[in-house]
Amino acid sequence: MNPKLQSALAATRRHFLSGCGVGLANLFLAEAHGAKKPDHPAKAKSVIFLHMAGAPSQLELFDYKPELVKYDGKPCPDELLKGKRFAFIKGVPRMLGTPYKFKQYGQSGAWLSELLPQFSTIVDDVSIIRSMSTDQFNHAPAQLFVHTGNPRFGFASMGAWATYGLGTENEDLPGFVVLTSGGNNPDGGKSLWGSAFLPSVHQGVHCRSHGDPVLFLSDPDGMTRSLRRKTLDAMKDLNSLQAKQAGDPEIDARMGQYELAYRMQISVPKVMDISKEPAAVHEAYGTEPGKTSLANNCLLARRLVENGVRFVQIFDWGWDHHGTSKRDDIQFALRPHIRSADQAVTALIKDLKQRGLLDQTLVVWGGEFGRTPMRENRGGTEGAFVGRDHHPYAYTMWMAGGGIKKGLNFGETDDIGYYVTKDKMTPRDLQATILHQLGLNPYTLHYPYLGLNQRLIGPTDEGRVMKELIA
Repeated sequence: MNPKLQSALAATRRHFLSGCGVGLANLFLAEAHGAKKPDHPAKAKSVIFLHMAGAPSQLELFDYKPELVKYDGKPCPDELLKGKRFAFIKGVPRMLGTPYKFKQYGQSGAWLSELLPQFSTIVDDVSIIRSMSTDQFNHAPAQLFVHTGNPRFGFASMGAWATYGLGTENEDLPGFVVLTSGGNNPDGGKSLWGSAFLPSVHQGVHCRSHGDPVLFLSDPDGMTRSLRRKTLDAMKDLNSLQAKQAGDPEIDARMGQYELAYRMQISVPKVMDISKEPAAVHEAYGTEPGKTSLANNCLLARRLVENGVRFVQIFDWGWDHHGTSKRDDIQFALRPHIRSADQAVTALIKDLKQRGLLDQTLVVWGGEFGRTPMRENRGGTEGAFVGRDHHPYAYTMWMAGGGIKKGLNFGETDDIGYYVTKDKMTPRDLQATILHQLGLNPYTLHYPYLGLNQRLIGPTDEGRVMKELIA
């Protein structure tokens, strides 16, 4: 077939538009590599989102409910069960008061669990949101809803939207970096940091805290840096010819990723090497260089935003305390898990503050939903261990830095922590607020796909910028 005819038959609307005026390929690459002007003055230059995958229990950590302690062991009232769906609870479960003691801390008078001795020292630097609520009660859909604005696969992640809207400040590092710990990836999988319909240059780069920071980034034996450079130059020439014939902007985007990977071979190992940090820093975070841990990832997050990375997403797996065994019991398993997290996250806030980075870095902590005020009775019977089922109606998150108010106790739940009673906040509100703090308009930031102007906050304007949280 004639090459020109073949190219014409293969053309799509995207290919056609790429040849109109300024090619979309060059536009995408310009967006990805180099900072863009925000829609309005930004309060935050970067984001560190700490997602505790599995959903930590707000009732053991932040939401003090003395009335629930009084009802401990009593059958759950029927009105709390009628018409409700639970992941595992069957029949009539018993109410479960927390086994942990709470006290008020700081000038804000925030109620915190005895499990958070380190966090209590920074409570006046954060806004605690006790009124989060979602409509998803299974892990993967709920995680997808938080990070992509949709409980189904196929939508762009928050970090991808941030770099699409703002670009990156360091051309030698990805604008969006993902760090995982806990032994597993989150249930939502890699879609939680994917770019979906956005140009692929905006997807998150999954880095590791041991071994090669990025898989397959290092050159194989026998491949010198000069030879790699010659290889990329040859590929660029061939891809340029293909791009002219096919008009596909993803070809240029792919070459942009190759060039970024080439630069990352030098820049990423340097940034990801925490071994040269002072001993006092390692002691504060509880880090162990060469291992995979939330502590290491918190320190890496500070180093990444310090070097111009726009969005750092941390997923720490293992917060799903159902009470089916000792490994997920709220007394045996939660205490050691929260101990290391309490130390690392507190150190991160203090470190950012000491370096003058907290004011320009928005830190977000939380899970995908909360835990029930009832004890889980999987299959209708209680076991030897104690835990809570998934609870979408009320849970706790917190935010710090990046123009967020300090020492704020926001929102309330009822006497047993079942429903939000004041200042309800949803994942869409959270998304809108994060984008707003970055200087982006969550209502106008969009990308045309499938006949719609796709947005992180979804097709309606229900997502609110929570101005009550903004300093």
